[in-house]
Amino acid sequence: MPEMPEVETICRSLRKHVEGKVIREVEVRLPRLIKWPSPEDFRAVLVGREIHSLERRAKYMLFHLTDGWVLVIHLRMTGRLFYRDSETPADMSAKISFHLSDGDSLEYSDTRTLGTLYLLRENDLGRIYGLASLGPEPLSPQFTVEYLVETLAKRKGKLKTVLLDQSVIGGLGNIYVDESLARAGLHPERKANLLTEAEIATLFQAINAVISKGICGGGTTLRDYRDGEGNRGSFQEELCVYGRKGMPCPVCGTTIVRMEVAGRGTHYCPHCQHQE
Repeated sequence: MPEMPEVETICRSLRKHVEGKVIREVEVRLPRLIKWPSPEDFRAVLVGREIHSLERRAKYMLFHLTDGWVLVIHLRMTGRLFYRDSETPADMSAKISFHLSDGDSLEYSDTRTLGTLYLLRENDLGRIYGLASLGPEPLSPQFTVEYLVETLAKRKGKLKTVLLDQSVIGGLGNIYVDESLARAGLHPERKANLLTEAEIATLFQAINAVISKGICGGGTTLRDYRDGEGNRGSFQEELCVYGRKGMPCPVCGTTIVRMEVAGRGTHYCPHCQHQE
């Protein structure tokens, strides 16, 4: 699933191609991806509206349009949003196509078809529960050591499970949780409420550092992730533990272990990340 660095990279790559352009036509080839309103109303409202700006909130992309309308896209597992210029042949596998006023297009494809699209007024965005319930994002002014100390003190669950909760930290997903915990030297199954303030401060720094490096690297391409222009990310070349089962830890040389936590594949170094 594209996480915060990947979605941020997609937004950055698309802004220069879509901002200031008018949506001329919309082709919907898989209507069930549209969660609100009806596919017919979705198309009717979008046509003729200008894309004023493209914003990211956690893993959501928000296209701010004419008259206070907002197109919200969540890529989920395999969704991909990419720009296609007028000289490039149409991608007929795209599930939804937004044709723009200059002849170019914005294409949405999705192998597993789990993505979600919404079209709402700005003051109705609270209808999207996942968007309305987001916790503060890494690198934001709202994400502080004090916030993390106060929040984790109330959570008795496993540390990785808590960090994956989007109401705790918005945008943090499986890859970057594993990498943050490795950088902080914390075991994924530690009880969140039993961390010391010093450990939480280290975790806070690790989360911000890993997210920042992920964005600088254009995201992590393990399989099919690409940015809005079709470019691969490079952060996979800097991963310490994620996807490295059976390989040596880059810090101590101990073999990386994989297990399941909260139903998610979890990678860690048993030497660097003690359970106690």
